[in-house]
Amino acid sequence: MFLVGSLVVLCGLLAQSSTQLAGLPLPLGQGLPLPLNQGLPLAVTPVLPSNPTGHLAGSFTDALSGGLLSGGLLGILENIPLLDILKSGEGNSNGLVGGLLGKLTSSIPLLNSILDIKITDAQLLELGLVQSPDGHRLYVTIPLGLRLKVNTPLVGIGILELAVKLNITAEVLAVKDNQGRIHLVLGDCTHSPGSLQITLLNGLSPLQSVLDSLTGILTKVLPDLVQEKVCPLVNGILSRLDVTLVHDIAELLIHGLQFVIKI
Repeated sequence: MFLVGSLVVLCGLLAQSSTQLAGLPLPLGQGLPLPLNQGLPLAVTPVLPSNPTGHLAGSFTDALSGGLLSGGLLGILENIPLLDILKSGEGNSNGLVGGLLGKLTSSIPLLNSILDIKITDAQLLELGLVQSPDGHRLYVTIPLGLRLKVNTPLVGIGILELAVKLNITAEVLAVKDNQGRIHLVLGDCTHSPGSLQITLLNGLSPLQSVLDSLTGILTKVLPDLVQEKVCPLVNGILSRLDVTLVHDIAELLIHGLQFVIKI
């Protein structure tokens, strides 16, 4: 009898405990059916560079500009023997300069007595870069600034100071050699038509005919002389550019992909 009574009491206690437990709140997240994707890692979308080629144009023009300066372009321009070239007529393959100078000296004899023409204060201004519509070529604008000091014995003239601005345009192409290696090479390189500007600086009023004649001669010979100095330097710089930079730019040019931002 004692054993049966004990069992009845134990069962009553267990039933009461179960009832109390049923009234307690369940831990957060338990007891509810899980969604089908609950507990699985969320898909992460990779973050891509916003403009992976945007830096190439700036890096390219910086490299060209630095190469021209370190290659001594400004000193080369200032050492052009301009007066000797003008008097000899060697500045143009057709002898045009020599012919013009001969006509001028016959009409204004003292012009042949110019004592010196010196190039000073050569400057390389900010390079410009555009890409061809088909995406396969680059055109680099190389703007230059110069000063010319013309020493003449003409009465009332003395020393003329002229400011000169001139643009050289270099075409850059991407090619593959027989071994499949990619290179950047120089295409056409010439002075931009109509870009030459010559301005009188020192405010004097020389004989207008003398000034016009001198400006006419410089317009014929100076662009070619500057071009002959700049273009070989550009060609040499292209062959020494950083390999990674060359590869990245050449790949885009070969596939005709635009990377130069138009402003």
